[in-house]
Amino acid sequence: MIQFSNSFVRLLAELQKLPGVGEKTALRLAFHLLKSPENCSALAESLREVVSRVGFCSVCFGITEDDPCLFCTGDRDDTAICVVEEPQDLLTMERTRAFRGRYHVLQGALSPLSGITPSQLRIAELVKRLDGGTVREVVLATNFSVEGEATALYLARLIKPLGVRVTRLAHGIPLGSDLEYVDAATVQRAIEGRSEL
Repeated sequence: MIQFSNSFVRLLAELQKLPGVGEKTALRLAFHLLKSPENCSALAESLREVVSRVGFCSVCFGITEDDPCLFCTGDRDDTAICVVEEPQDLLTMERTRAFRGRYHVLQGALSPLSGITPSQLRIAELVKRLDGGTVREVVLATNFSVEGEATALYLARLIKPLGVRVTRLAHGIPLGSDLEYVDAATVQRAIEGRSEL
């Protein structure tokens, strides 16, 4: 077995903690960094900077350097809030340029099997944001996983009695798909959510 220096082994161990990075990918990344020390220094500096400057918005819980964030202070529609699971979901929604309201990041999804309960998510903060009477619609944009669906259902039951309209992102057959290759559950959802032309 090949013996590496302690610092190289530590680098490999740290790289493998990243999502989707296994032993081979960690080795490839580590050797790439060793070949270009200037990239390594720039990466180390950017990591230090992001750790010291980036945090979560105190209103929507998205990532930001300024608190509250631009999504919470900018010129946007105050009557609609889009609820997502994670900060990266907010960025995905924003890239579409289809939603012009405010956001709320739950910081996860309900998962009783993993021990994630409503008290561990930013649900209480969402309900507090709805107290003012300004918000007329909450768009539930949680993932279409078992946990995401459970979270959406829980939130809908919690929010509807407050007199706020609750909507869910449409889901069904992806654009450009052949029907024969789409799973039955997706086709069923598409049929149930069909719209008139």
